[in-house]
Amino acid sequence: MKIFKSYCRIIYYFRFYMKLTFSPHTLYFKRPFKIAHGTRSSTPIVLTQLEHEGIIGYGEASLPPYLSESHQTVLEFLNRATPIIKILQNPVDIEFVLNEIDKIAPNNIAAKASIDIALHDLVGKLKNEPCWKHFSCIKGNTPFTTYTLGIDEPEIIKLKIKEGEEYKYFKVKLNGENDKQIINTIREVTDKPIAIDVNQGWRDKYIALEMINWLSDKNVLFIEQPLQKDNYEDSHWLFERSPLPIFADESIQRYSDIDYAKNCFHGINIKLMKCTGMFEAHKMIKRARELNLKLLIGCMSETSCAISAAAQLTPLVDYADLDGALLIKNNLFKGVDFYEGKIILNEMPGIGAVPVS
Repeated sequence: MKIFKSYCRIIYYFRFYMKLTFSPHTLYFKRPFKIAHGTRSSTPIVLTQLEHEGIIGYGEASLPPYLSESHQTVLEFLNRATPIIKILQNPVDIEFVLNEIDKIAPNNIAAKASIDIALHDLVGKLKNEPCWKHFSCIKGNTPFTTYTLGIDEPEIIKLKIKEGEEYKYFKVKLNGENDKQIINTIREVTDKPIAIDVNQGWRDKYIALEMINWLSDKNVLFIEQPLQKDNYEDSHWLFERSPLPIFADESIQRYSDIDYAKNCFHGINIKLMKCTGMFEAHKMIKRARELNLKLLIGCMSETSCAISAAAQLTPLVDYADLDGALLIKNNLFKGVDFYEGKIILNEMPGIGAVPVS
């Protein structure tokens, strides 16, 4: 019996042989993009492929500076992952595969996400099933994405609002410098609801509360990451006094962080690039609901590969900020569509994205 089981296991290895390949790229913004962390005109990414018998799953790692990952670190991690991927028994056992990948080295979160996305895409194609079905989502229950306005001069902000006029909601970046001027500029030309993203830019809880009180009658949906990510004491103080919902971004990255949110934030922003991908994002959604937290799915600067992957989970959340591919010049994939900002999931198996030739 033991010999028979061993023989079956060997056959299984060959049956589900996977090949991992990857390549570095750079995405370029249509306009320079300024947030509290600084101004950028580009973002490095790494694209991955998991192949089994001619069927390819696509993945992506996006590497903004604050993640502390680079082309070099991602390529090094993926090289370490390659021999492990080759001997894993069954890609359909997604949890087992991703647990093995997570053990390779700490951190390397976006690199791990690139494998997670490619694996979900591959498994979806093997099953001929869209990932939104895998997660038991109702296809039509997607939210509208916000359209992001970076920190800029008033005339550029007005131009960006015009460029995004089809979208129902805007996301506005602030940093504690000319915040009121930016909001007043926006309100000169539109009364659409806005989400505020401070990216840790307000350094004092009293200033933060004053700004939130000022914003409370400006048709604001919520305030994202107003204070430093590890300042839970002041975040709790602000949480108890804020007239607007406060969402965590940098403060809550992986599943193990979520319990920190319940007494400091009204909601969390889940991003595939900071939580290792779709599998853990889904776990975070379930745990956040248990804690009565509101949910936002966000993104980095990404192609429609990673955007489409995140979009598969959007029927399970309250808000979405998945405009990353809309803000770049060289989108290397075609995937999820938007109608007046509403996320439109397709019936393609996997994540629903294909490379642009």
